[in-house]
Amino acid sequence: MSLYKKVRRFVSYPLDVKRMFAEAYFYLAWGRVLKLLPFSKVAPSFGEHMKETPYTSCTEEDLLLLRAVSKAVHTMSRITLWESQCLVKAIAAMKMLERRGIPSTLYLGSGRDDKGQMAAHAWLRSGSYILTGKEGHERYAVVGIFGNSKQPEALATMKR
Repeated sequence: MSLYKKVRRFVSYPLDVKRMFAEAYFYLAWGRVLKLLPFSKVAPSFGEHMKETPYTSCTEEDLLLLRAVSKAVHTMSRITLWESQCLVKAIAAMKMLERRGIPSTLYLGSGRDDKGQMAAHAWLRSGSYILTGKEGHERYAVVGIFGNSKQPEALATMKR
């Protein structure tokens, strides 16, 4: 698809979709920066280590939001100027959900690829819905879990 058609298509989207795409792009960049830092320094920002959030069933409204976040992250990851693979996508979606006060669990797994080489994978789940990294996640052994049920600071202060 030509650049002109892509721009026209983007302009035709509603304002809330454009905002979500811009937010996804920002958090993909943030995820890439976090990936460059030592894991021990950034891991606490992912949530509570080895704690999963519940597999509660989502309402139809929540499911639509989860799908919108997932679509925005996947769409924008294709046009980033940097590598935006599984971990970067999972971090971006996690931060978008955290901003909305929705709990999520980040999984880190390791296994072997088709050539027998060691490989790592990351995926993000909220409720029973897997937002990122669903493709092939069952081939990896889970080595790390980060449950994030934090509320954004704005919501936490409003409830006090």
